[in-house]
Amino acid sequence: MKAWRWLGGALVLLALAVGASVHGQGGDKKGKEGDAKGKDPGKGKVTEQGKGKEQGKGKQPGPEAGGSGTKLEWKAFGKPGDKLWQKMETTTTQKMKVMTMEVTQKQTQTFYVEWITEKVTDADYVVKQKIVGVKMDIEIGGNKISYDSMNTKETQQNPLTEFFKALVGQEFTLTIDRKKLTAKVEEKDREKFIENLSRANPQLKELLKAILSKEALEQMADPVFSALPEGGDVPKGNEWKKKSVLNMGPIGKYTTDYDFAYKDTGKDGLATILVKTELKYEPPGPDTKDKDSLPFKIVSATLKSTKGSGEVKFDTKAGRIETSKMSMDLTGDLDIEIAGQTTAVHLEQTQTSTLETLKDDPLKGAKKQ
Repeated sequence: MKAWRWLGGALVLLALAVGASVHGQGGDKKGKEGDAKGKDPGKGKVTEQGKGKEQGKGKQPGPEAGGSGTKLEWKAFGKPGDKLWQKMETTTTQKMKVMTMEVTQKQTQTFYVEWITEKVTDADYVVKQKIVGVKMDIEIGGNKISYDSMNTKETQQNPLTEFFKALVGQEFTLTIDRKKLTAKVEEKDREKFIENLSRANPQLKELLKAILSKEALEQMADPVFSALPEGGDVPKGNEWKKKSVLNMGPIGKYTTDYDFAYKDTGKDGLATILVKTELKYEPPGPDTKDKDSLPFKIVSATLKSTKGSGEVKFDTKAGRIETSKMSMDLTGDLDIEIAGQTTAVHLEQTQTSTLETLKDDPLKGAKKQ
């Protein structure tokens, strides 16, 4: 989910930088098994997140001690022609303090994504990922901007909405490792994506190349199966870890550590996975490519998350994520240089991201308008 929320945030940032009024705003993944401390094999209980689920008493059992007793296996891309639709929504509230002035920015961004399986081999899935709908609601300093690709009759017309409009219809061919569940995007798709986005403002083409790296676009597949353990086997202890590194060039680098814990599986076949996250931000270094492309420079920053948690519901029968919800608070200080002058900014941010797998094509309702 992270790549999607930063994609929307980056586009807002870019558009604001070239035309709107602003006051003063992939990835390397390594799956690791968690410590075998979430379960006491001698007592048959799952402690911490899974506590209270005793085996042998008619309740949903957890994984067997010393093994991978539970499977969370991806199945949704089973054969060519299989389709999947998802809705990904991120709500962000930022409070920025610059000297004595305080500015609040609120943003809600929604992406509707279609997945179509094109080819299945023993090692990979080859799928087409397409952005079929985009909604944006932004409020900065009391000024509101809205865009809804599914209801163009009420859409505002301004330079910012042109960026959002360019997203609709963009697609990528992804090759997904069936065991590791990591994606590779074709370079030609990345180049086409950047070319289409830069038509709204050709001056941003080089900056888009720096921000929307191949690794960043590959992370756009993360929300589909990033919470699943490698191979689908829940490790001993019911816990596993992952790390995600998103480098956005002149905007900086975001490193997120994820701790996943399998809780249980209900009679409906929905498995619950609990998530804890920790995010750290690094400002762009002196050797960062295109560091002079933005109208400002991030000189230094001490941003980090103060808390982050969530819950994922995985449909074990259909073999796909049904829903997920993640919340994170971010706080810290930045020194931003504009026109040779450095200004101190204090930032407090609250962000909630949700994912929902849809039963039908989300464009069906829009086509009736």
